[in-house]
Amino acid sequence: METTGQGGVEYDKVGNEYFEKRQLKRGAAGWLLLVGLGVAYVISGDYAGWNFGLAQGGWGGLFVASLLMATMYTCMCFALAELATIAPTAGGGYGFARRAFGPWGGFLCGIAILIEYAIAPAAIAVFIGAYCNSLFGIDGWVVYLAFYAVFLGIHLYGAGEALRLIFAITALAVVALIVFLVAMIPHFNADNLFDIPVTDAAGASPFLPFGYIGIWAAIPYAIWFFLAIEGVPLAAEETSDPKRDLPRGLIGGILVLLASCALILLFGPGGAGADALKASGNPLVEALESAKVYGGPTWVSRFVNFVGLAGLIASFFSIIFGYSRLVFAMSRAGYLPRALSLTNNRKTPYVALIVPGIIGFLLSLSGQGDLLILIAVFGATISYVMMMAAHIALRVREPDLERPYRTPGGILTSGIALVLACVAVVAGFLVDPRVVIGAAVVYAVFIAYFGLYSRHHLVAAAPGEEEIF
Repeated sequence: METTGQGGVEYDKVGNEYFEKRQLKRGAAGWLLLVGLGVAYVISGDYAGWNFGLAQGGWGGLFVASLLMATMYTCMCFALAELATIAPTAGGGYGFARRAFGPWGGFLCGIAILIEYAIAPAAIAVFIGAYCNSLFGIDGWVVYLAFYAVFLGIHLYGAGEALRLIFAITALAVVALIVFLVAMIPHFNADNLFDIPVTDAAGASPFLPFGYIGIWAAIPYAIWFFLAIEGVPLAAEETSDPKRDLPRGLIGGILVLLASCALILLFGPGGAGADALKASGNPLVEALESAKVYGGPTWVSRFVNFVGLAGLIASFFSIIFGYSRLVFAMSRAGYLPRALSLTNNRKTPYVALIVPGIIGFLLSLSGQGDLLILIAVFGATISYVMMMAAHIALRVREPDLERPYRTPGGILTSGIALVLACVAVVAGFLVDPRVVIGAAVVYAVFIAYFGLYSRHHLVAAAPGEEEIF
């Protein structure tokens, strides 16, 4: 193979047979399935994970943090909708940063997203175990292994089938959320929101029992209401009309998630009490069964527990789809080992599904869902900073670039998201700096791999790299 140097990286020219073994199925998703995918990525955050923010900031701290993160994600989705029409490839954010900042920028953003997407299913598997323990009395590695095996198998069968099943499971999860809210509304009492004891921290009050610092510390868990919505563009190469459907999928998805965040945050703690939910692995079920609501198991709590498991499954299932497409795109272009981008006869990236799945399963064995959230949030927030910077850079450097969709507010919108993303990066260190530092070390190992090896073996003519030649 011939190698060509370009700006600190080198490219290998490959034949058509290379890409023939690395093809996805075009047309597997329309805009409605993309809305479902966007909601599915995130809906597990309504069922578990967000409530750990109550232990960091109290209800008031989590409320303010959620407002900030809702603003960040809304602005970011409008910016990503534009970027997705400029570079509609399976790499999503990696492709956006690659277009704006070159191979190094693309790699740094892509690996940050990979950390997020590889770790998030492991955290969700832990929460699935908690719900299964409540339902069936079983938890631990058997549950984690079973769910990884079943849903990896469905993805291996085909993208269209997986996306349709994701949509159906997500619809069930939404029904369970509606049932939960209807059951909780009659028991709402504003005093329940502020029942966490007030500490002596600076600015502490019943609204902010852990003081002002609690707002910042609650941010990683407020992110859980929205984490992974940015993965919609990862389906670009399997979308019927990406320049039309990707903006619809992103914006439709974030609108649904804004409503669910507001309702769950208000009526969950408002019925059961913030103190009762702050450390729960299945907060919606515990809210329904708490002394302040129904005082024990009822058909409603069992329904929400059983059908609500679909919410966790939907996110688990869909994020597996997301990481596989990211790994596929980065591997096809040579940023990661090329074998990871091989597809089977159903045009499914089987190696990119299985290898991160094994890693995620091993991490889930820790059983530390709250700490796994911090790792996922670290990767996510780094990628948000880079993607919003990419939006601004492309607006400034290439103002005449064709943009089938344009972000309302332009760089002001992406600038707001960029500032809030920088705040969110720092917030993770306030909860457990050891975990975030550990994630940063893993990030550095990937960077060393790119610097020492893969930047010398990128693939010419891969999507996102064609303009070099």
